[in-house]
Amino acid sequence: MGNGSPPVTATVCRCRCVGVESSGDGGHLGPDIKHDWSISVRGLCLTRRWKFPRLFLVFLFFLSAELVKADCECGYSTNIGGIDGAPKREYVFTDLLETNFLRLNDISVNTDWQRQEFNISKDAARGDYGEMFLPADIETSPAGAKSGDGDDSGLKLVVKSGLVDGMVPVAEIDSYRPDLSFGSFRASMKMTDIPGTCAAFFWYFNDTQEIDMEFLSREFNSSNNTYPVNLVLQSRASLATHDASSTGYFIKANLPFNPTTGFHEYRIDYIHGQVFFYADGVVLAQMNGSAVPSSPGHLILQHWSNGNALWSGGPPARDTVLTVEYVKAYFNSSLGQRAQDWRDRCRDPYAENAVCAIPSFDGKNSSARDWFFSDHGNMTNNQTVSNENSGSSLVRRGELMTVMGGLFLASGWVTGLW
Repeated sequence: MGNGSPPVTATVCRCRCVGVESSGDGGHLGPDIKHDWSISVRGLCLTRRWKFPRLFLVFLFFLSAELVKADCECGYSTNIGGIDGAPKREYVFTDLLETNFLRLNDISVNTDWQRQEFNISKDAARGDYGEMFLPADIETSPAGAKSGDGDDSGLKLVVKSGLVDGMVPVAEIDSYRPDLSFGSFRASMKMTDIPGTCAAFFWYFNDTQEIDMEFLSREFNSSNNTYPVNLVLQSRASLATHDASSTGYFIKANLPFNPTTGFHEYRIDYIHGQVFFYADGVVLAQMNGSAVPSSPGHLILQHWSNGNALWSGGPPARDTVLTVEYVKAYFNSSLGQRAQDWRDRCRDPYAENAVCAIPSFDGKNSSARDWFFSDHGNMTNNQTVSNENSGSSLVRRGELMTVMGGLFLASGWVTGLW
């Protein structure tokens, strides 16, 4: 208090709770009253007595309360459905994966995504040419940097026009996490207008459990405003015939915009027994039945060509690019530890801000497009998020302030400040 009020003696020790006692009469604590101060500091246990004014104890109490307070601890919610007059329902997902490729300088060190390197022979690809997936065909162009392909910034997946050993150089990048179960998965992308490639955003477990959004540039027709997207649930039936169009789990939906002139958000909502497909927040189609996956999987971004006249066509007349601005995934993890983490942090799902609504992008509201929970440390407590700029470290955001608070207390103890 700084006005001669009597100090108190306190002890810091590792404990699960934080508490401050009072004298019971509303006045100051007596000079000989011992005051137990307990605070959890990430496994750091300190025991030392010191003297300082009561007001500073109160300050530490409110500081510690702020350190353990966080929003979105019980998850992230979105409305799903609403097709054919059916009402939308709110779903809550416990985990997130968000990547803003406009900020990413080097994809090779990012800890959320892994560039793929493998070859597919002509026979296995069922095309005129094989496919050569190369990390070198994945480029990062952060916002503000000079771009080698127009002015578009973001992650670029390149399909080359020239063959290498009878194969087309193509690109694929996969999420590291393989535990993506039910969830809402979104990607902002700009397609190429050069015929001869297939751009794909999909959720994948194996060849019989796969949710696809595939864009064939040869199908785009600006003369009659036809811009299809192929929506597919791969299944045992499609694997047997290599043709999903006859399985009942294939829909060719026309986009209400030209996907080659700007970025648009494409979205897959996967819940128990149902899959919904969206473009800029508008439901394109719904699928249900036995082909809906039942296992956890991961996300894939892909841009390829193999000369198959019935699908990708190509190769393209010149090098072509699929550009990705961001991926946002909100999902339930199949890992037992992540389920336990959720139970530990979700104290009251009905508390204010315990569940955070995911902003929905409708093609116009830039605030939703530019929103990332991972930009706000207090909204990703206990979430594992890659460092956006370098990707060189993983941070459990929301715990950083707790660690800093612990270091603050420890440094004061060591230096004799207390």
